[in-house]
Amino acid sequence: MNIDEMSQELGLMQLSDSFFPTGLFATSNGLEFLSHSKKIQGVEEISELIKVLLKQQIGPTDIVALSNSYRFAQNQSFQEIAELDQTIFSMKLIKEIRDTSTRSGIQIIKCVSEFEKNNQVLNFYKNSITKGDVTGVYPVAFAISCNCLGIEKEKAALMMLYGFTVSMVGAALRLGMIQHLEGQKIIHELKPIIIETVQENIDRDLTDLWQFAPEAGLVQISHELMDSKMFIT
Repeated sequence: MNIDEMSQELGLMQLSDSFFPTGLFATSNGLEFLSHSKKIQGVEEISELIKVLLKQQIGPTDIVALSNSYRFAQNQSFQEIAELDQTIFSMKLIKEIRDTSTRSGIQIIKCVSEFEKNNQVLNFYKNSITKGDVTGVYPVAFAISCNCLGIEKEKAALMMLYGFTVSMVGAALRLGMIQHLEGQKIIHELKPIIIETVQENIDRDLTDLWQFAPEAGLVQISHELMDSKMFIT
């Protein structure tokens, strides 16, 4: 492994570390509502929910957005990045999910720009967020950050889906739905789904953007309407 490869691996570790402040630990993607209403319990049901969200929501939207944003960043296609940002923002129909995506995206851009000062695409995106020209939606921000740190596109996609899975499992742990060993079992058993989801979506064009998980969407809306909650989604 040469110096560039080691640098890439360290960048991957940094962005995927729970110490990196993206705010994903505060999300449950509707799991809190399901727990509160006792509509879901146990390892199998939690695993199935995460699988549905990966295959039907995150994969065909956020992974496609990440892949194309990464390509635009490589080519310094500033206008295309801005347009894709607005497209993905408009596809996140639930306010909590939309707000969380932009909050996490803006945070990752702020953090990376603290130690990467000279990347033109990163600086363009950060300045566009400040001016209100883009929203800072997470998959676009994450792709730009990974490209800036030299992390390969496929690894960036794996990182994003793994991070989503861990955030869901972490929410289940804090809600008292599962124990730590059960959480690790869920993560391990979902690895093939993560890989499959990346492979299915990493080469898709923007014309192939889609999502279809209406029941999950209703759950996320229900969480939004809860009077008292631990998680922001």
